[in-house]
Order: sequence, then structure tokens, then C-alpha cells
Amino acid sequence: MKYSVKKFVFGIVALATVSCATHYKKREITDSVMNEIYNEIKTPYKYGLVMVPTDNSYKMDCPSVFKKDGKWFMTYLIYDGRGYETWLAESADLLNWKHLGKVMSFSENEKHWDVNQKAGYISLQDLTWGGSYKWNKYDDKYWMSYFGGNTKGYEAGVLSIGMAYTKDSPTKAHEFERLGYPVLTPKDKDARWWDNSTMYKNSVIEDKERLTGSKFIMYYNARGDSINPAKGAERIAMAVSNDMKTWKRYGDKPLINHHRGISGDAYIQRINDTWVMFYFGAFWTGWDQGAFNRFAVSNDLVHWKEWKGANLIESSEPYDNLFAHKSFVVKHKGVVYHFYCAVNEAEQRGIAVATSKDLGKSEVHFVAPPEKKKK
Repeated sequence: MKYSVKKFVFGIVALATVSCATHYKKREITDSVMNEIYNEIKTPYKYGLVMVPTDNSYKMDCPSVFKKDGKWFMTYLIYDGRGYETWLAESADLLNWKHLGKVMSFSENEKHWDVNQKAGYISLQDLTWGGSYKWNKYDDKYWMSYFGGNTKGYEAGVLSIGMAYTKDSPTKAHEFERLGYPVLTPKDKDARWWDNSTMYKNSVIEDKERLTGSKFIMYYNARGDSINPAKGAERIAMAVSNDMKTWKRYGDKPLINHHRGISGDAYIQRINDTWVMFYFGAFWTGWDQGAFNRFAVSNDLVHWKEWKGANLIESSEPYDNLFAHKSFVVKHKGVVYHFYCAVNEAEQRGIAVATSKDLGKSEVHFVAPPEKKKK
């Protein structure tokens, strides 16, 4: 009996030790690991467009995908000349999508700080690679972070970051409530040199291991440079919070910085024992370089090693021959689906997907492009 008890206790201690070691394990991010991640996430087969505007009066952008009750859902942006609104769509197979309606609309009250811009992204998703892709709650609410502003036009004026939420199901199109004030703005007293001009996409995750000392992390890209804000590069940085309402900048430098052009739209996944950040780059070497999707890897959510190899997504088809950028990547039943924003030379903008397995070709196409004005 004593031997059995001893053996049992030893087993419990050993299990706890292994559990703790696994929980806090940090994998060295070597070139071999980077190649391993690339081979896991690459999607060489472009299926094509899956969501396009019905006419040329508006454009689609920035997909975010989640799963609930056996169905897939996508939040995405529509720009109609006035600014961004956030919409919702539904799918049974990740390839065929049906529009459901708006979740954040233009304000009727012109005094709202975000009256003309509400570009939303889902927060606190299950980030496990090949996992549930569930949109998790906090404080009994589903949360969205978004960038907003009061100026009309494409990403015009000073843009700041806000938070929105709902207690209703996120699978039905309805207006999310908003805090009513921005949680991060270029006008803040602690605004940094990299975000003192304007702010863009934001992505919020839960830091379950409290690697930053806080409960939540927001990755965001912003334009800065005090000397010449109009020409400042976009860089990826981070902020932290314990309540989703009060945010403070974290660190003394950006996480991803190419010193010119754009580094933006971070999206995080946990692949085995590493964190992977999907993001896009644009114009690092000049306008002719275009826009393309990349990735970086981390073992602590703060320090990121960038992939130096081939782009994950780049322009190669008539429907994305101007830009192919802005990632949202999921793995389902062994297949990787890389959703991205596709822009052609006529500046039509829709949502496309590339996959790790050849699934054929989409029958969705842009409508006839607008006729060019004669000079």
C-alpha cells in the first residue's frame, strides 16, 4: 500500500512538473523552426475571389473569420466613398459566402468621434492553429476593436482606436455598442514617435500566461514620425489592458519596423509551441514593390523574428495584380485557408482565398470595371 501511495504521489508530481514545463516552455526560434512554420502555413493554390462588390460604388476589405454552431462567419469592411463600415457574412464551407448585414454603421450623430469610420476586427478568438476559431467572451460580452474617425474619405483624417461589444450572438447582423470614446489616439500624452500621426488595424488577444504582465494584448499598426507625419512609415506595435477599456502602450519601440512603406494588420495564431504573426508589407523598396503577406515568429508575444523567404501571398492573378495583402489564416480539416484582400489594376477590391490543397477555381469575379475617363 505504501509503495502504491508513493508511486501515485510521484506520478502526480511528475505530471505537474511536465505540465508546468510545457506551459512555460520557450522554443528557440531558429532558421529550422522558421522553415518548419513556413511549410505548415504556405498556401500555393489560389482558389480566387470569394466575396466581391455587386457594383463599382464600393470596395471590400479586411476579412476576419470565426466559427460558431458549426458554421463559419466573416466580419469584413466596406468602403463606399464616405468611410468604412463593418459587415457580417456566413458560410458552410469557407468558400461560398452570404452577406448578412452590418454590425457597425455610420453614425447619425455628427458629434461622434467615429461618425464616418468604423473598421472593426474580432477580439479574443481561440488562436489555436486548427482549433475551434471560437469568438470568446469577456465580461459576458463579445468584443471588437476598431479604428474610427470623423473625416470622410479613404482612411482620411486622424484615426484612433475604439472598442465595441455586444451581449447578443455575433452570428446575427446587429449594431454593436461602442464605448463612446477612443481608447488609443495619436493625440494621447504618451503617444510615441511611431503612432503620433494616425492609427489603423488592431487585433486583440488574451495573454493567458501574462507574458506582458497584463490580461490582454492589442497589436496595431500606426503611422508616425514627428518630423514629417505625412510621410511616416506604418509600423506594428502593441498595447496592453486588464479590462478591454483602458489601454496603455507597451515597450519602447515597434515590433515590426521596415522604416518605410507599410508593415501592418497583425493576426496571431498559436502553432504548436510558437506564436505566429501574419501581417502584410507594402512599398518597403518603393511603390513598384506592391503589397504582400508575410509572417514572423515569437516565443513570448513581444520579440518577433521575421521570415526572410518567399512571400506567403503576392500579386499573381488578374484579380490581385495591384495588391494582394491583409491576412486572415485558418486551418480546417487539414487544409489551410489564407484569406486576403485582392485589388486589381482597376482598383476593384474584394476578398480572395489561397489554400494549401488544390480546391479548384472560384467562379466569383469582379463586375465589369469602371470605364477609364478619357483625357
